[in-house]
Amino acid sequence: MKVTDILRVKGNTLYTVSPDQPLLQAVTTMAELDIGSLVVMEHGDVAGMLTFREVISAVVAGGGSLGSRHVRSVMDDAPLTCTPETGVDEVRRMMLQRHARYMPVLDQRTLMGVISFYDVAKTVVDAQDFENKMLKAYIRDWPGEDAQAGS
Repeated sequence: MKVTDILRVKGNTLYTVSPDQPLLQAVTTMAELDIGSLVVMEHGDVAGMLTFREVISAVVAGGGSLGSRHVRSVMDDAPLTCTPETGVDEVRRMMLQRHARYMPVLDQRTLMGVISFYDVAKTVVDAQDFENKMLKAYIRDWPGEDAQAGS
C-alpha cells in the first residue's frame, strides 16, 4: 500500500498559510477548521509546516501569548515529506523516527496533500481488518474432514 492510496480515500483538501501571516490568524484558522496543521507555502513551494506542536512552543515562549509573531518565526522549515509512491510502512517508520504527526506529500515540488499519523494508522488497521475478514472467510469455507475423505 502506498501514500497515494491514503490520499485517494482521504481526499485532497489542502489548508495552507503564508509564512508572513500573523501566527494568531493561522491558529484561528486551525481552530475554526479543527485541523492540527497548516502547510506553509511561499512562491508556490512548500516552505514549512505549522502544527499544534510549534504553536504550543510559541505560546510557552510568549508567556501565554502569541503576541505579534508571524508564522515564519515558529514554523518547522524542514518538514518531513514523502511522495505519493512512498510505501505506507516506510511512512510509518519515518513518522515514528521523527515524532512527526503530519507529513506533506510532494510530487516533485507540487503539494499533493498532507497525511497524518492518524491517516496512516487508520489505513494499517483497515488493511488488517480486511485481511482478517478474508482469512476468516477462507477458514469458514475450508473443506471439512468428510469432504476430504470422499475425494
